[in-house]
Amino acid sequence: MPKLNVNVDHVATVRQARGGVGPDPVAAAVLAELAGADGIVVHLREDRRHIQDRDVMILRETVKTKLNLEMVATEEMVRIAKDVKPDMVTLVPERREELTTEGGLDVKGNLKNISRTVKELKAGGLFVSLFIDPDHGQIKPSKETGAQMVELHTGSYSEASIEEEMERELDKIESAVHTAVKIDLRVAAGHGLDYKNTEYVAQLEDIEELNIGHSIVSRAVLVGIEKAVSDMLILCG
Repeated sequence: MPKLNVNVDHVATVRQARGGVGPDPVAAAVLAELAGADGIVVHLREDRRHIQDRDVMILRETVKTKLNLEMVATEEMVRIAKDVKPDMVTLVPERREELTTEGGLDVKGNLKNISRTVKELKAGGLFVSLFIDPDHGQIKPSKETGAQMVELHTGSYSEASIEEEMERELDKIESAVHTAVKIDLRVAAGHGLDYKNTEYVAQLEDIEELNIGHSIVSRAVLVGIEKAVSDMLILCG
């Protein structure tokens, strides 16, 4: 049974739509933990479109489970991570024009820069994960960077419109998990997972954590964050 980490970015998205103080992603994180979430995830983007620096600082003081900070590999973000000291840092790709993260890191094509960033983060006592596509060509380079974990991008699986396509994408994820585990990388998965497709990913062996945000926050608008989290926990096993 994988652990469930809840991403509260889109609570902040609603707040930023009016530039006010609510809804508060910190309050959402507290309620998610009370409902049984194993961790909280936030992505501090360079453009600060949702989560703000202050949110991250307060979350570090209030999260009782595990705080996973997603960030791009820049000097500014490394500095913030070393100051905040989350329980985990996940390096992700980032483009200002995208609505949400569109794919995994090209670790193979940016090995030197990512390795340097991983080394600096680990020197600061941080646990590092890399967000990658379920592509065998990215797994070995991820290990070479010194990262301890990979999070497999489940976007293609989540967007599959027919059963055969979904099964093919699920097979890719399962194969990538096996490859990663063989070289002593821990494995998480996430992106686009919802109340219809999460169960199948949760059944794959050796996936330790699922990081899920948008679908939980969307359901929470209608039923509340605690109910939305507890419903997803059932699907996780």
